[in-house]
Amino acid sequence: MYNLEPNQDYRDQSLRDNAELSSTELHADAAKHYDDCYNDYLVAWCNRDNLALHYGYWDEAKPYDQHQALLNKNQVLYEKAGIQASDKVLDAGCGIGGSTIWMAKQHGNRVTGITISAKQANYARQYAQRHGVAELVNFEVADFCATPFPDASFDVVWALESSCHALKKGDFLREAWRVLRPGGRIVVCDGFVLQRQFNQQQWQAVVTCLNGWAVPNLCARDEFTGLLEQQDFQTIICHDITTQTQASVEHMYKVAKRLKPVQTISQWLGLRSKAQTANYLVGLAQHQLFTEKLTEYCIFTAQKA
Repeated sequence: MYNLEPNQDYRDQSLRDNAELSSTELHADAAKHYDDCYNDYLVAWCNRDNLALHYGYWDEAKPYDQHQALLNKNQVLYEKAGIQASDKVLDAGCGIGGSTIWMAKQHGNRVTGITISAKQANYARQYAQRHGVAELVNFEVADFCATPFPDASFDVVWALESSCHALKKGDFLREAWRVLRPGGRIVVCDGFVLQRQFNQQQWQAVVTCLNGWAVPNLCARDEFTGLLEQQDFQTIICHDITTQTQASVEHMYKVAKRLKPVQTISQWLGLRSKAQTANYLVGLAQHQLFTEKLTEYCIFTAQKA
């Protein structure tokens, strides 16, 4: 059996030069992943309107397509966190600016997006100009576990499929608490493991997902709740939206299978980087994690007293 413990880096060392990476190297590793895979995401997953590097939210009562489901995820988080147009928001791990721009465009929020990739920050600034919200948003290169912002700077900290990139999830929550104003809220949406022990086949799928998305480890729901409590967050609510995410899981799996011939030939010709190949393999492996109920997908909301 293989164990997945908190605060450890379980990615395959074959993708890296060193067995253990410093925090600076971990950031560079994740940034390279997103920089290398930028075009892959735009071609195979999202578009230049939603700019979404995350799963979608599918409501059976409403007919969504893939791109609308990606946008709908933003609205779901916005509502569950009780965000108001007057709230100042920190998008912690903003990617190429999808959620940041959406909040500004749809609700008029002032939003600061941070990413560890300078290229992502530049892309996000360009997209903000294109969407006409450049005056409402700001993008900076920063570590969400150690931001440059003063205490009590924001009303909301938003982390959509980004907190998983923290080696120690508690470090992210500690920094979120610091930059939140009294009464401020945090909203975290991510995948969480349902068990800590795996057989060899399951472990291969877990490591493939960690490799492909530059994630060192995954947290469990009860562990994350405990970390929020340790940081003195209150009114902690976990919303299980695994069911509403399953259609995105299936969509990603079908896209990966459809692109297999392209991936195989491109890889053989040396046209795919290690990061791109690893990212492609996640499309297949993530399906196993959800199908075998090894992971769940949740939204956490909590408040600073």
